[in-house]
Amino acid sequence: MAVRAEITGEKETALHIAAVAGHREFVEELVKMMTSEDLQLQTKDGNTALCFAAASGVREIAKAMVDKNYWLPMVRDSNGATPLYIAALLGKQDMAQYLLSATITNQLTDSERINIFFAAISSKLFDVALTLIDQHPELAVAQNGNGETALHVLARMPSAFSSGSQLLIRLRRFFSCTKETHDPNSVTMLAAKLLELMWKGVSASNDEAIGELLWKLSQVLFTAAEFGNSGFLTVLIRLHPELMWKVDDQKLSIFHVAVAHRHEKIFRLIYDIGARKDMIAAYKDENDNNILHLAGKLAPRIQLKIDSGAALQMRQEILWFKEVEKIVQPSYREMKNSDGKTPSFLFAEEHKELRQEAEKWMKHNASSCGNDDDTGKPIFLYNRLFMIFTVSTASAVFSSATSVLMFLSILTSRYAVEDFLYSLLSRLVLGVGSLFVSIAAMMVAFGATHFIFLGHDYARITIPIAAFASGTVTLFALLQFPLLSDMIRHICSRSLLSHPEGRPLF
Repeated sequence: MAVRAEITGEKETALHIAAVAGHREFVEELVKMMTSEDLQLQTKDGNTALCFAAASGVREIAKAMVDKNYWLPMVRDSNGATPLYIAALLGKQDMAQYLLSATITNQLTDSERINIFFAAISSKLFDVALTLIDQHPELAVAQNGNGETALHVLARMPSAFSSGSQLLIRLRRFFSCTKETHDPNSVTMLAAKLLELMWKGVSASNDEAIGELLWKLSQVLFTAAEFGNSGFLTVLIRLHPELMWKVDDQKLSIFHVAVAHRHEKIFRLIYDIGARKDMIAAYKDENDNNILHLAGKLAPRIQLKIDSGAALQMRQEILWFKEVEKIVQPSYREMKNSDGKTPSFLFAEEHKELRQEAEKWMKHNASSCGNDDDTGKPIFLYNRLFMIFTVSTASAVFSSATSVLMFLSILTSRYAVEDFLYSLLSRLVLGVGSLFVSIAAMMVAFGATHFIFLGHDYARITIPIAAFASGTVTLFALLQFPLLSDMIRHICSRSLLSHPEGRPLF
């Protein structure tokens, strides 16, 4: 049959091409003309048309094929990837949801289910991951090729818990025993639900090696703190408040790690745990550094770059130090570490270069006004063009102010009969005239500025610009001249008729 014919060097059929292109109607017509076996035709790489459809993300195309061949979702490519894995890996949510319902997951290998599960989490398809872990609870403790569980992956995904404010509210409500409300279908809530299921699955596991696994999982707390994943930590602390007391290999709590890496949302959680914060803030690492010492150390470069300019970075570092200083007991503010350094001394030492950069940054911006750094006089003070610029600028300001005042006086006038004789016309003439002077002076200042900075070397640029500016003034003058001359003529006329000349008529 022609529909089975290979039309490319990669052994692709018309169905493969139409599926990857997303042509639903054409695919549906081709499927009607093909047998169920035809749908399993594979390319050189072992891809069926359903694999291509999974990549395209068009759910209706996949459904048309699966309705004719239910086994199609189980056909792997040459790398052993199922269509469901391809859809999950590429983040095709609708397609992954459909293929999950069409795939017989019980007939997949453990490795295949684990790969699909991790691909769904990495692509933030948490609804797919939730369905998988509901069907196969053992995925909660499953490890990928790097020996990591899905919890480790989630710990490095602060964007999955981006609605941090909702999660912070949940934590506060947990400690205050108030009722909470949230959208159960949001990405953040789905991620939180997945995290809860996985943690409960780990806690309920009876595996002999669970002790070692739990120790590894406790490290995800500090990974999350390092990556600033406040939502992840909030969910776990709600499940097990005792996790706040955990320390890493350097005897640091999650709040110490948050301070060291400058993650504000995580550090803010310390205010929601009541008197516990005083005890946690008293922790010291192996070098006798307390939490204020950590605030005194220079922030990681990636965190410093959040603020542009060394002065703003220095200010942010000072704010961090001051904020942490509020939660430590008074004796810790002058406490020395194993190197004999107090937090203040360590801050000054660590931020010495940043302070110098901030000083240079401030001086550079303060001296970027075109003045001599020694005397404060303008650099172009004795340049003839600069004097033209100064005079024209002043003229533009004064004349524009005059114009505005004249027009305002017209708007606020009493409009008495006598005002129409001289007063209103005189104000209008003065307003329009001063407006013309203002525009002309502004254009002169504009042209002088270009000549000052570009000079004669760029005459090809400055001369056309000056000509265009003068053209603007000329256009305004031509448009307003008839009205202006007419008003001036009326003002100069003292009476309706001129004085008679020569002999009288009688």
